[in-house]
Amino acid sequence: MTFNPGKWSFAALLILIMWSCSRKDATDDQEGFYQDEPFRQEYHEPSMIGESTESNEVRRIFIDKNDNVWAATADGIYKKSTGQTDWKKVITGENDGPAYAVSQDNAGTIWLGNWNGLYRIENDLPVNVPGPQGPISAICTNAGTVYALGPKGFWINGGQGFRQDKSDIAKSVRDVISDGNRGLWIATDVGLYHWTESKTQHYYKTDALISGYAKGLAFDTGQKLWVGGLGGITVRNAAAKEKELRVKDGIPSAYVTAVRRGPDSSMWAGTQQGVIRFHPDGTKSLLFSRRWLLDDQVNDIAFDQNGNAWIATPKGVSVIRKRKMTLAAKSDFFYEELMKRHIRAPWIAGQAHLKIPGDTTSWQPEDDDNDGEYTGNYLAMESFRHAATKDPGAKANAKKAFGFLKLLQEVTDTDGFFARTIIPSDWKQMHDGNRVFTEKEKADELVKEPRFKPVEVRWHLSKDGKWLWKGDTSSDEMCGHMFGYYFYYTLVADEAEKKIIAAHVGKLVDHLMRNNLNLIDIDGTHTRWSVWSPDKLNRDPEWLPDRNQNSMEILAFIKLAHFMTGQDKYQKEYLRLIEKEHYLDNMAEVTSQNPAWFIYFDVMLQAYLYPIFIHCEKDPERLKFYKAHLEEWFTHRKDDHNPLINFIYDYCLHKKSGLKNSVDFLKDTPLDLVDWPIDHRKREDIRIVRNPVLEDEQVDVLQPASIRMTVRWDKNPWTAAGGNPQVEREPVFWLLPYWMGRYLGMISK
Repeated sequence: MTFNPGKWSFAALLILIMWSCSRKDATDDQEGFYQDEPFRQEYHEPSMIGESTESNEVRRIFIDKNDNVWAATADGIYKKSTGQTDWKKVITGENDGPAYAVSQDNAGTIWLGNWNGLYRIENDLPVNVPGPQGPISAICTNAGTVYALGPKGFWINGGQGFRQDKSDIAKSVRDVISDGNRGLWIATDVGLYHWTESKTQHYYKTDALISGYAKGLAFDTGQKLWVGGLGGITVRNAAAKEKELRVKDGIPSAYVTAVRRGPDSSMWAGTQQGVIRFHPDGTKSLLFSRRWLLDDQVNDIAFDQNGNAWIATPKGVSVIRKRKMTLAAKSDFFYEELMKRHIRAPWIAGQAHLKIPGDTTSWQPEDDDNDGEYTGNYLAMESFRHAATKDPGAKANAKKAFGFLKLLQEVTDTDGFFARTIIPSDWKQMHDGNRVFTEKEKADELVKEPRFKPVEVRWHLSKDGKWLWKGDTSSDEMCGHMFGYYFYYTLVADEAEKKIIAAHVGKLVDHLMRNNLNLIDIDGTHTRWSVWSPDKLNRDPEWLPDRNQNSMEILAFIKLAHFMTGQDKYQKEYLRLIEKEHYLDNMAEVTSQNPAWFIYFDVMLQAYLYPIFIHCEKDPERLKFYKAHLEEWFTHRKDDHNPLINFIYDYCLHKKSGLKNSVDFLKDTPLDLVDWPIDHRKREDIRIVRNPVLEDEQVDVLQPASIRMTVRWDKNPWTAAGGNPQVEREPVFWLLPYWMGRYLGMISK
């Protein structure tokens, strides 16, 4: 039986035409090779000052010449000495209380603005300074002169004691800096002042500032004054406003609370929704959410001698540190994390549960519906790692992962059905415990979803009593398994192992073929999602949303079984589905899926299948179809900047596409794997849209990895909000594309 091109649908022919037209563009997109070299990896180190809410309400942060850190808080002044981890209270006794400012003069003296006056440090002790009346909310030192400002006045000490200045300046002082001469710039709630001994100028109209509320001040390297406040940032020269930076320019909140220049000349702007950095090369980067900050409200920013940023928030101090890393070193780091907390017996790669949200020391293993799929990803990762390095440890680990996936079938004691996951039989905690549905509940569920299957017994005890295994296995599990099997078979297995893999894959597919291409649970009916039968996909309207996707899936499963075993029964079934049931025509419409039925989860299931189609198919016409299908599919996915998709595309078609955005993702991915809640809906600089997935709330601009939810590739990268701090994700999402890039020769050692 041969494939007849004359039976192609219009959609299939259109794919061929588009592929032919796209070949030159795809070739021109080649970007070659990335030479791995050190880059700056940022990471967050939270620092809690005390146990009370007031002690962690940090109003001002300051770092002195000896790299000691000082914090003015609602509970008083604290100091963290260089090399120490603990904060010590500086002012105690009856003078203890709310504090607002810290500074250091040219002679090295530390000055403190407290609720009841100005203090200086003498012999490591605070001494109240006569003259200035508390509260002192801002301090500036310049050329040997100390300036102290607050609601009750403005005092100056040029070395002869403090005297009060009578200039007509608002008392709502929020920040003050030297003008580089002998004057001051002063930010207040009623505008910006430029003060000198001889004259005071007041700027508050909109031709001078975005708004009259000025909060933070800093000079950039060009000596332009940045004034942050309500509305954004005003950039001024000595005499006039030059430009404005608002939410349309990337500021996440119209309320800018602090501005500072970083050691690398970047301008850091603290807002009510995180920190935006304007870099000298014209790029911007945002830090927000609990991944990066203890609170998104930023009160102040300071930098230590190593270039680390210390950020004052109402819930403590967030330190943004940097370390030099290569991608290879980052791979080593993630691999160590993987082995410490994300491999559970018998060799399952999965997420960790955090009993204390965000605290990785409180971790414990937990089951997941997709343990099989994600161990399939892990199996593929170890296969690429072995293929790239010949590391025997990678081969040994791949063999263990395959052993677990094979056990998922064996533990069910059936002819080919396999479990979602397994847990030790003595576990007391698991997801989706067994339950009973009332007839009313069944009725409700059926109205919502006519395909609903009321599975009351999800967990079953294995025959040997060692395991509880979970049934109702879904189609995505089968896709993830087959993806891992293909790469283990082609990149790692020796001849003896290949026979074992082939027999296992054949057993799974035989089960489907015996059951009208459905996965049959031990209750004798198909699972809720594992349906590939033509009777359902082609003739039951309720399965129309899954027709294209599931047709693609079953063709790949059967093709892989034929590729591995060489048995003709699989080829006959494969051709029957193409020629009699038009499954190839169904597959052709995957790229034009009705938007009501498009879910991002399916994108990765499709990606899993392309290597099977393109490297197992021998018929030139069908191979041409599959390549054309991938080309068109990739045009819809390029904007996702997904390195796994990019490298799967490159692997299948021997191209080098999207390397820059793949490497950008690998670099920008944070080291922190906790699934911190991230909510872009709070930001003012982006729009919330319903594209590309109608069902999801999404951002209109793809966000960098550093401020997305922790990745699992079946999650929509455009998602606007989500996260669970009691979950730490397994780093296979990073390691798999990295090792694919290494294997393909696109990333150097």
